Amino acid sequence: MKKNFLSILIFSLAIICQAQSPAITSWLQNTTETGTYYVSGNSTALDNGILYNCQKVEYSDDFVYVSTHGIPAYPTGPFLDGNPSQASDQDAIYKIPLSPEENTGTHTSTNGGNIGVFINGVSLFDYRDGVAWNSDANALCGGPGNPPCPGGPMAQNDWNRDAIPAEMGGFDCSKAHPAMGNYHHHQNPSAFKLDLNVVSDICNLYDAEGLYAIDETQHSPLIGFAYDGFPIYGAYGFKNIDGTGGIVRIKSGYQLRDITTRTTAPDGSAVDNGPDVNATYFLGYFREDYEFITSSEPEFLDEHNGRFCETPEYPDGTYAYFATVDENWNSAYPYVVGPSFYGVSENRKVTAINESTTVYDGTTNLSEVEFDNLNISIFPNPATDLIAIQIAGLVDEDLEVELLDLSGKVVSVSKINKGSTIAYFDVQTVYDGIYLIKISNGELSVTEKVVITKE
Repeated sequence: MKKNFLSILIFSLAIICQAQSPAITSWLQNTTETGTYYVSGNSTALDNGILYNCQKVEYSDDFVYVSTHGIPAYPTGPFLDGNPSQASDQDAIYKIPLSPEENTGTHTSTNGGNIGVFINGVSLFDYRDGVAWNSDANALCGGPGNPPCPGGPMAQNDWNRDAIPAEMGGFDCSKAHPAMGNYHHHQNPSAFKLDLNVVSDICNLYDAEGLYAIDETQHSPLIGFAYDGFPIYGAYGFKNIDGTGGIVRIKSGYQLRDITTRTTAPDGSAVDNGPDVNATYFLGYFREDYEFITSSEPEFLDEHNGRFCETPEYPDGTYAYFATVDENWNSAYPYVVGPSFYGVSENRKVTAINESTTVYDGTTNLSEVEFDNLNISIFPNPATDLIAIQIAGLVDEDLEVELLDLSGKVVSVSKINKGSTIAYFDVQTVYDGIYLIKISNGELSVTEKVVITKE
């Protein structure tokens, strides 16, 4: 009897431990509310009728299955480069391994299209945009408006265009855009307007946010998983791989090459010539303009844009990718994952689940300490017509935001949905005075002061 009881206990503990895996518990779920989008010329977000974030999470012994429509909680669009698409329903199922493995053989290059998925169900693409240089024609090939590349759209060329600078004008405020309706990020999913040096003014016209807001005082949140199953974190982490050394910006190991002509690959081998470096084809226009430099400093990443380290979710250590940015918080190549995977990778998008699974319907709630330490920005303060309330880091539960007068009377109510970062109050008709901003999750709350003036 004791032996049977012990066996049952061990089995039960194994199930509990598995169910607590970050690969199962980190997804943002929503089954009731729909997303929004902007169209050019209309600064009011429209309802797209599609459920945002992830709709179902279930797991087996070896995999977690995430069902999602591929729509974020933050508004999408507009895409001002002539992109005819809007973010559309992807009706996707992702099959992510619970025990990812290092690839001990030849590492697999990342590919055009999906190479991972963020915790809100939105797709991750690598650096490329499908455009390359055709040395025979001495011109660009692939993509809209260009002739096809030799070998087809998925062929590896000697000079492959980097989507981040090339498609800057087509990204929305959240640094993303759709490809045939598949809304995706190539880069750190934090809004342009939150960068220390703002390189796009799209947020001024069609305000939005992103999956998280960078907080340089805290380890960045777990924001997704690559197709090899290893986790993806935001831009900041522990300096040392053992979780010590304080919080620092985690840095890419790649740098721009010192070249004026494009006649060799990053490893020095001869390749078909690309265009000379000039104002049109500036250094950084192509992926091959970068070279990897090994560093002895622990905050620099390897050639896959990751490292083995301790994180809040993996205190015993894991290999992890980071969404790299530079000192101005602008996206830094190779951006998230690549140009090859660290682990064993395959297409993780499936059409059906063909094994028995357990549904995970747990919710994440902030502790009292975490709630008290929310990094809240209220701006402008004093305010005259509009107040924005922004929370740094990742919001992983819905938060109610109330504007109160000093007597406690509710003046207005707003909300920050999980997977977004910001709420607004229109105070054009509110009297001058001192007011309170109350943020709560139904159990815990925190209050900040704000001044409204009409002068």
